[in-house]
Amino acid sequence: MDSLRIPILKIGNILIASIQVALHDASAVQFKDDLLQKIHDTRAKGVIIDLTALDVVDSFIGRLIADIAAMAGLMGTRVVLTGLQPAVAITLVELGLELPRVLTALNLEKGLAVMQRMTEESDDGAA
Repeated sequence: MDSLRIPILKIGNILIASIQVALHDASAVQFKDDLLQKIHDTRAKGVIIDLTALDVVDSFIGRLIADIAAMAGLMGTRVVLTGLQPAVAITLVELGLELPRVLTALNLEKGLAVMQRMTEESDDGAA
C-alpha cells in the first residue's frame, strides 16, 4: 500500500508541514521520517507543523507529534505547532503528553511570526 506523503515546504531556514488529512499510522510514521530527514538535509532552524485540518488524534498520533518535537529539538530545530483544535489539545493533555520545548500558535500566520522571532533571537545569540 502506498502511504500518503505530507508535503514539507522550505521557506528560508524554516520548514512548514501542513497536515490536511487524517493521518493513519503508516502515513504518520512516513511523515516523521520525511520531516527528520528534511531537517537534517536542510539544517533548518525551525519547523512549523500546522494541525488546523485535524479535528481528532488518537494516542499513536499524539505520541508521534510529541516524538517529532523531541527529535527535532535534539537536532537543534525549534518546533511550533499551529492550529490545534480543542479536541486535539484535550487529547494531548489527557494522554499526559508534554511538549516542553514546543510553542503553539493559533494559526499558521501567527506561527510564522513566532518562528521568525525565535530564529532571529537565536541568530543574535550565536557566537
